[in-house]
Amino acid sequence: MRVEVKARNVPELLRKLRNLDENVTEVYVNLRPTAEIVVAILDRAPNVRRISCPPSLYPKVSRRVIEALSQLGIELVPEGYPRGRPRKYDEGTVRKVRTLFREGVPAREISARTGIPLRTVYYLIERNGVE
Repeated sequence: MRVEVKARNVPELLRKLRNLDENVTEVYVNLRPTAEIVVAILDRAPNVRRISCPPSLYPKVSRRVIEALSQLGIELVPEGYPRGRPRKYDEGTVRKVRTLFREGVPAREISARTGIPLRTVYYLIERNGVE
């Protein structure tokens, strides 16, 4: 069972970790996993096999903590959530625009066929280096 534990500060995170279930096998924490946090996780959920944290915090985790976890057979990994605004057009649509442009279809017709605004068609063509 996977659990996400998110908090604003360490005391709040430690409070929330007290509610972990014994059946938990994966834990995501949004703060840097210090020795204190790891001990709290293992204390409440001894069956944990994987602990993850944000990729920006992973390099700041102590080597001693990583080594101690690996000796226990527990994996500590960076896990990122997508940030920022999601893309409006998926990669398949962008690929279709590029293909049509390479085949010589005018941008105005690509816009009409796909329903993408003309300016966006030009942007997708420019951004992807198709010319």
